[in-house]
Amino acid sequence: MDFPAAPNQPTTEEPSLPRQLERPRVSLGHPFFYNELGIRSGWRLLLYFSLGLLIYGIELVPASFFYLGRNPLGVWTIILGESMTFAAAFGAALLMSRLEDRHAGVYGLPPASAFGKRFCQGIFFGLCEISLIVGLMWLLGAYSFGTLSFHGWKIAEWGFLWLLAAVLIALPEEFLFRGYTQYTLADGIGFWPAAIVLSLVFAAVHEPNTGENWVGVLNIFFTGLLWAFTLKRTGSLWLAVGWHAAFDFGESFLYSVPNSGGVFEGHLSNASFAHGRTWLTGGSVGPEGSVFAFATLGVGAIVIHFLFPAADKKQTTTSVAAPQ
Repeated sequence: MDFPAAPNQPTTEEPSLPRQLERPRVSLGHPFFYNELGIRSGWRLLLYFSLGLLIYGIELVPASFFYLGRNPLGVWTIILGESMTFAAAFGAALLMSRLEDRHAGVYGLPPASAFGKRFCQGIFFGLCEISLIVGLMWLLGAYSFGTLSFHGWKIAEWGFLWLLAAVLIALPEEFLFRGYTQYTLADGIGFWPAAIVLSLVFAAVHEPNTGENWVGVLNIFFTGLLWAFTLKRTGSLWLAVGWHAAFDFGESFLYSVPNSGGVFEGHLSNASFAHGRTWLTGGSVGPEGSVFAFATLGVGAIVIHFLFPAADKKQTTTSVAAPQ
């Protein structure tokens, strides 16, 4: 069963399950807690994060044995940690969907579209973006691929592990900052104010990373807005998940450069940057701190604008069937 998109989040994606058209609800309690749509968005967010932390805490007990003595930047540590985060974030949303009487797909990750067309388009965009940034640095003599770190089947092994890790990084980050939280906060303050607030938080949580600086943090903020734009135009997060995963895969493995200030194990080559040209390379931050990264975000926004035009609100509201 398909659920049509709400007017503030139109979609052009046929098989996805964008935001469900809301049924009017009657306030059944004190206006401090309820409005005409039910529980106020602030209380729903508080309950969501409480459930998420509870689930994560339960997961952490057995996982703590795995973490002992492990490299925090190791690929298996990342795979386990991000899997736990996504399970907590999405699991809490599943519980909230029952409480709110909605299909969980309206929060941005419709199962019918999982790893489908939009995800593949995102993979393409992400690889194009990171390749363009690194390619421009190479043309200007600011980047060298270097020698391979390993050969033969080891390349395929590490490539698979980092592709898996990149997808598992993208899923919880996109869902936490542009999934349930975006959907719910937008109910209270509107889509773009919610996107700005959550993009600020998205950038802030990356600031403590070793090697990160204010330029990289600023880039992450605008990246969050761009991916919120893909959500608004496509009605789901699958394109953003693919884009996010491919960009991270390109940084951490394919081009072997710092990713948000971190240098991880298992990178494909012994790549190097030109010293003293931080504005080109991003320095310790990596490509996210490069001037080219800001340019590609602008290009990406233009591409999304023309490739996924805004749906006609009048047509959207008059042609959709009521949810069943």
